[in-house]
Amino acid sequence: MNEEYDVIVLGTGLTIARCKQLICDPSYVKDRVEKVGQVIRVICILSHPIKNTNDANSCQIIIPQNQVNRKSDIYVCMISSAHNVAAQGKYIAIVSTTVETKEPEKEIRPALELLEPIEQKFVSISDLLVPKDLGTESQIFISRTYDATTHFETTCDDIKDIYKRMTGSEFDFEEMKRKKNDIYGED
Repeated sequence: MNEEYDVIVLGTGLTIARCKQLICDPSYVKDRVEKVGQVIRVICILSHPIKNTNDANSCQIIIPQNQVNRKSDIYVCMISSAHNVAAQGKYIAIVSTTVETKEPEKEIRPALELLEPIEQKFVSISDLLVPKDLGTESQIFISRTYDATTHFETTCDDIKDIYKRMTGSEFDFEEMKRKKNDIYGED
């Protein structure tokens, strides 16, 4: 399709860019996405590392679904001042899971109990949005919203899927290595 799109470039006032393919997240094209669920996220501020982690400055914990009678795992990611994201002596833990009931805060209680005492917490519930179509006809390629996982594997899969839909072929990581070697020499 040779159609061009006028795109307002955010942060630049009324600048318009013209493109033949558009890649965007669901917030830009709400009429082209559908809700498939919700995610609860709780950002917690702690004054201590998570217990039983050997006082780690960062960690990731996945509470398996079958251990807490759920369909979805519960994820915990903790970071600290070692990553320049918190004041010295403070830790930030992010708890997330896919919402399964009308009481999502109860669903994450097992993870929050691991973090106690919690100084402050911020709860948000967001919709899980996916594109209604592949974008191959319209040339508008829409990503999915972030799911509950904390390891970004599903986000990487989404990026590779968008690439395939745009180009018609899988992304070739080996080819990128060859090009890098051609430019910078052997590793």
